[in-house]
Amino acid sequence: MARTILITGCSDGGLGAALATAFQQRGDRVFATARNPAKMPSLKAAGMETLALDVLSDDSIKACVAQVSSLTGGSLDMLINNAGAGYSMPLMDADIEEIDKLFRLNILAVIRTTQLFLPLLRAAEHGAMVVNQTSVVTVLNMPWQASYGASKAGLASITATLRLELEPFNIKVVDLRTGAVKSMLFENMRKRYETELPKDSIYKPIEGKISEVIAGDFSMELMEPNTWATRVVGDLSKQSPPLQIWRGVSATQAWLASFFPAWLFQTAWSRR
Repeated sequence: MARTILITGCSDGGLGAALATAFQQRGDRVFATARNPAKMPSLKAAGMETLALDVLSDDSIKACVAQVSSLTGGSLDMLINNAGAGYSMPLMDADIEEIDKLFRLNILAVIRTTQLFLPLLRAAEHGAMVVNQTSVVTVLNMPWQASYGASKAGLASITATLRLELEPFNIKVVDLRTGAVKSMLFENMRKRYETELPKDSIYKPIEGKISEVIAGDFSMELMEPNTWATRVVGDLSKQSPPLQIWRGVSATQAWLASFFPAWLFQTAWSRR
């Protein structure tokens, strides 16, 4: 059955755009959104409905809700909270204002977007679904990634509670824990942040190694976004979708990590 699906953060080259394409290929009606619709040319060229949505603006979210309501007759089958950002820096060198912005986007914006779309989700004829894009870093505590990991871990906790609170209204809530996938995350970070450490950083002796991580220069092979999206859409199209979906390189290892003692991974990272 074709569903109506709204996805946040669908700029070309990102995971939201890959999901939008995969859902459209399945036959679903997709509303691809971004703060700037001009950044979704490939989706628009594919005949997809593209809408403006700035998840940090109440006015923008309300305007998008009104548009979707008009287009669907007042309901929405699935909301995918994909919009987000990253920030890599040793915690002792991190900019508090940047951490504050990160938490507003990765956590508070998800809560507010879901609040405002709730009436449309409740009106879905066969029940609805909310999908929150978290990350494997909710389990794998990686050096220099604490701010990002904390924001995603916070969202994972909120997702688990939201699942309980929305279950009585026939709304399922899924935690999408994504591993290493090719995306615009680190490219966007390089545009926004300096990859150099502060001059007085205590980590100056290993700045070269840290800068590689900050810039996203990993040695591991990343999963293609279309492969990831196709698998995720398959998971979300099951009659009973998993409460947590683990997809992407290192996702399986992260899932296994949740069953192992903390000291094991502390030792592994310390040696690295």
